Amino acid sequence: MPQPVEIKLRTRSRLLEVRFDDGSRFDLPFEYLRVFSPSAEVTGHSGGEGILQTGKENVGISGIEPVGNYAVRLKFDDGHDTGLYSWTLLYELGAGFDKNWARYLGRCAEAGVSRTA
Repeated sequence: MPQPVEIKLRTRSRLLEVRFDDGSRFDLPFEYLRVFSPSAEVTGHSGGEGILQTGKENVGISGIEPVGNYAVRLKFDDGHDTGLYSWTLLYELGAGFDKNWARYLGRCAEAGVSRTA
């Protein structure tokens, strides 16, 4: 699995830029990272797609904390800070952004949640 070589928090554009040693580079929106948090609050306890997170369009990241040599903890300004984003998860979120985001927007629509894409 590729390892990150650089992680930049871009607060104005609300992006986490992650570059990996295989040359991949992903700009991950804060909202995307928040709604796909690996925490139990988001993923649920019974598998499946987890608990739909809404109203996170303007969420910010107030801090980033390394966890060993395998992950980071993102501290969101809505108080959420329990998810550990492993290098593997960050890579998968980057590589699967288009598919994941389309499914999230679809789930919002199914739930009757209005939002801008």
